[in-house]
Amino acid sequence: MSTTYHAAHAHLPDGVARDVRVTVEHGRITEVTTGLEPQRGDHALPGVVLPGLANAHSHAFHRALRGRTHAGGGTFWTWREGMYAVAARLDPLSYLTLARAVYAEMALAGVTAVGEFHYLHHGPGGARYMDPNMMGQALVKAAADAGIRLTLLDTCYLAGGLGPDGYADLEGTQLRFGDGDAETWALRVDDLRDHLDGGPAHVRVGGAIHSVRAVPRDQLAVVADAVRARPRPETRFGAGDVYTGPVPLVPPRGVNR
Repeated sequence: MSTTYHAAHAHLPDGVARDVRVTVEHGRITEVTTGLEPQRGDHALPGVVLPGLANAHSHAFHRALRGRTHAGGGTFWTWREGMYAVAARLDPLSYLTLARAVYAEMALAGVTAVGEFHYLHHGPGGARYMDPNMMGQALVKAAADAGIRLTLLDTCYLAGGLGPDGYADLEGTQLRFGDGDAETWALRVDDLRDHLDGGPAHVRVGGAIHSVRAVPRDQLAVVADAVRARPRPETRFGAGDVYTGPVPLVPPRGVNR
């Protein structure tokens, strides 16, 4: 079934145009015509209409940090401690409340699709919830409530850092991020996708690697293989050198990331 909108003005590739009719089928724009008067049944759109925007890399719970990390300067590492403090306090219900507000702000700003970089998976100390994907499910419901499309990029996070002596164990709040190994991460993500298959039309599940600091190199291929075995949107996120310095991924060979 198609829906047609009539925009008094719309921003198109060649600039602002008047009297624009936009036809949408199954959530996708299928036709755009200009210079046409509104027809019966058209939904009127006043003002200047823009295409929906996409936020390709969101961390919903970071919204709680806004305005809390700038006084007195600091570094990436001091910011991270503030982020951990927020993550330590969230549970599925409070995460739902926060994420719903975050996604509603996006929708009001014209963002219609979001890629959520999701690594706050488990309870305090790394304890699994009854449903190991309860935190992810909170994000799915939040997006539905806000009316925004969601690509949930379930993020593999296995190590607490990488230094001269190798990878550090997760500790403190980081324990909420980890699944033990990449195989266990992949099984949990598959369970989430199985649960959502044939369900909400606004959501799809993807996979991500947090960084080479957080996923040991012998686990990277496992994540990649899991993605190839069941194709899904995939993203990779590397630690930013400007904040953290180069990561000695293969120190004996002089390879950094």
